[in-house]
Amino acid sequence: MTDELHLALQDTHGPLSVVAVSGDIDFHTAPRLRAGGLELIGQGHRRLILDLTGVTFCDSAGLSAMIGLWHAAQEAGGSLALAAVPDRLLNILTVTGLRAVLPVHATAAEALAPHQQGA
Repeated sequence: MTDELHLALQDTHGPLSVVAVSGDIDFHTAPRLRAGGLELIGQGHRRLILDLTGVTFCDSAGLSAMIGLWHAAQEAGGSLALAAVPDRLLNILTVTGLRAVLPVHATAAEALAPHQQGA
């Protein structure tokens, strides 16, 4: 585990945005994920897709940050979805029941597809 966590806004379609997340999401970096996501929601990107392709580790603090972002997005009239979730994290989401709350997509493109059909 490291203190390395990177967030990069990849794709924006009005209030719908894909955010590439890379590195470890743990006790030290989860506040950065939450703060970055809240900043984006505050800027009007209230429908977020977190592309987790580059995530190498996620602990309970990371899950908590994602739940916090989900709540914030909901309060802003938006949503939070996950894409390219690593297998270990996908197992945790399933076991904890969070997969029923947080939509999971194989890729960011798959998550965007229903929104681009009307574009």
